Amino acid sequence: MKIQFLGTGAAEGVPAMFCNCDNCIQIRRLGESEFRTRSQVLIDGCLSVDFPPEAYVHSLKNGINLSALKYLLVTHSHMDHFYAHDFILRGYKYAKVEEDVLHVYGNSEVASVFKECTAREMKPDVAPHLSFTELKPYQALTFGEYKVLTIPAQHSKTEDCLLYYIEKDGKGYLHLYDTGRIEERAFEFLAEHGAKAQAVAFDCTFAENTAGAVSRHMGIEDDMAMKQKLLDYKIIDGSAKIIITHFSHNCNPTREHLKNIENKYSVTAAYDGFEVDI
Repeated sequence: MKIQFLGTGAAEGVPAMFCNCDNCIQIRRLGESEFRTRSQVLIDGCLSVDFPPEAYVHSLKNGINLSALKYLLVTHSHMDHFYAHDFILRGYKYAKVEEDVLHVYGNSEVASVFKECTAREMKPDVAPHLSFTELKPYQALTFGEYKVLTIPAQHSKTEDCLLYYIEKDGKGYLHLYDTGRIEERAFEFLAEHGAKAQAVAFDCTFAENTAGAVSRHMGIEDDMAMKQKLLDYKIIDGSAKIIITHFSHNCNPTREHLKNIENKYSVTAAYDGFEVDI
């Protein structure tokens, strides 16, 4: 399983779109290698977790053929994770696609946003090439070569935000962002369904600033608390790749700064274009 972290920034991006704080000034000065676009993870070139406004830019920068995308798992409806307007362009005179149908999965609010954002411009020739399946927390599903488990994120009071465990050929990836610390039942559900993750990506929006048990995002100490839970439930073992991502500009997430966290906690800080094979 090839996992590509195409975007590793929080909602505002890094440097933030409208910001001129010291962090953003420094990061603009350092240049493109320090820039962080909005969140997207691509698995095996055919399965995407989230689809931000930068998805097109991600495809150009990383040589990705978006017409070959088969599956899209959406965590929640916020714009930085689901920019639905682009899907009106998947067919008709706009595109010759390699995969006939793109299967989109998400909660009921994601379904509503998809409908709203495509209502004005969706062509009858494009609509049949997009399929939407509504998901809820604590579901198990399979499509193609993939087994997927859904668990609830702690992120929004207005929708059932989702986190995903994705498995192929006995190899598992656990996607744990956007979220604060997850509930006990989620660990139990993963364990009961045989989840064994060789790689885990944690929300680390706040970097070394701890968020606490009731936040919508996490810092590294929160991540370590979640890592211990995963170890306790035997969802991961000591060889699992621990990846931190989804950084806010407020934590000054330069690669030099994040090296301190990597060294102290034995984790890997993802950057735009970072890849992992499991």
